[in-house]
Amino acid sequence: MDPRRTILVIDDEPHIVLGLKDALEFEGFRVLTAAGGREGAQVAHRERPNAILLDLMLPDINGYQVCEEIRRSDPFVPILMLTAKSQEADKIRGLDAGADDYVTKPFSIGELVARLRALFRRTQRPSEAVTFKIGDVAVNLSSHTLQRDGKKAETLSFYEVELLRLLHERVGQPVSREEILNKIWGIEANPSNRTIDNFIVKLRKKVEDTPDKPERILTVYGFGYKLVE
Repeated sequence: MDPRRTILVIDDEPHIVLGLKDALEFEGFRVLTAAGGREGAQVAHRERPNAILLDLMLPDINGYQVCEEIRRSDPFVPILMLTAKSQEADKIRGLDAGADDYVTKPFSIGELVARLRALFRRTQRPSEAVTFKIGDVAVNLSSHTLQRDGKKAETLSFYEVELLRLLHERVGQPVSREEILNKIWGIEANPSNRTIDNFIVKLRKKVEDTPDKPERILTVYGFGYKLVE
């Protein structure tokens, strides 16, 4: 078995696939590729890669459908969606489908590799069970689940877990956008980066009684976010 981290690239544009394959292999990753959505889902199920780079626009089924299909068999594998779309609604739809993050084309190979390496470093930490409550919602950081009032548990993505973990570690205290982006995504903050905001939208839908009037995950305007238990 190959000991290197395995990345599955699902994209139908040969020049992008070749560029990603060369760059990632140079960085020490093992790279698998698929040119279609159905093929990509099959490879993901068979090979169990450590992370997936998934293009949104594919020739057979779109990236949202592929993401949902992969999530049915593997709720934890990190999925980074590659998209030429810049509309926020498309990005939120991707996150809702189960993607952990998105990268808008054209993107920097250096930033992509940095995100992958930071992601793998964090997944190597000891997996001690950590459970806490946010109002009537129980969060289990070990099993990546969230449960409200005894209802069926919902699966949390890697980035959702890490965001809740960081906010809970500083419960009641504002955490800056710069710190969140640096510690969780390994990238620097900039005015156009809406990554955190999109994940906050997702988490509020799962945690808050009224997501558009949050009482638990609060915005600290001009600074960042704060968790109130």
